[in-house]
Amino acid sequence: MGNPARRHSKSRRDMRRAQTWKLAMPGMVECPQCHEMKLAHRVCGNCGYYKNRVVVEK
Repeated sequence: MGNPARRHSKSRRDMRRAQTWKLAMPGMVECPQCHEMKLAHRVCGNCGYYKNRVVVEK
């Protein structure tokens, strides 16, 4: 098993570890009915439409 030839600095170690906890924004899309932003593949909370059908009466 290989060993590192040079010691990594604390900065390099912390930069590597920071990638693990990177937060990503969930997939937001515009509702085709009311043009509000909503989560992808979910019913629109504003108008109740999903895939051009009323799923929840508002």
